[in-house]
Amino acid sequence: MKVLIPADQIQRRVADLAREIAGDYHDRPVTIVGVLTGSLIFLADLVRHLDLHLRIGLIQASSYRGETTAPGELTIGPELLPDVRGRHVLLLDDILDTGQTLSRLVGHLQTLGVASLRTGVLLRKQGRQEVVFRPDYTGFDIPDAFVVGYGLDYNDEYRHLPYLAILKE
Repeated sequence: MKVLIPADQIQRRVADLAREIAGDYHDRPVTIVGVLTGSLIFLADLVRHLDLHLRIGLIQASSYRGETTAPGELTIGPELLPDVRGRHVLLLDDILDTGQTLSRLVGHLQTLGVASLRTGVLLRKQGRQEVVFRPDYTGFDIPDAFVVGYGLDYNDEYRHLPYLAILKE
């Protein structure tokens, strides 16, 4: 695999994103909702940089199953999501690919009566969006390639890598 973004560069950018987020939420509590499972490492590293009054929630959403590198039908599992009614929410995902997942999740969270909603992604894949969606916070813009590492997987493997790499065909 070819390393796309080395671990030290990811860590610097996560710290930068934390400073941006802290500036935006400095005067109000925030609930950070991570999209399982890909955002877990990003979420954990990010919150360690935040000195905010915050809660962490999780929501399951997936359009990739098994050994596929192309998105399929999106499924949402809200069972792990805390009550977000009246809360300021930051929805955090690993990657913005087609835009389908984030746009559906934003719609879902808005129906729950959030006070405000922002979105953040570690990666925004160029040239893949089918739904116009602009996250409030973006770590890196990347080319249209299937990437693994730092939480992103292929068939539930490679999540543990501290860097991001392009998976060979």
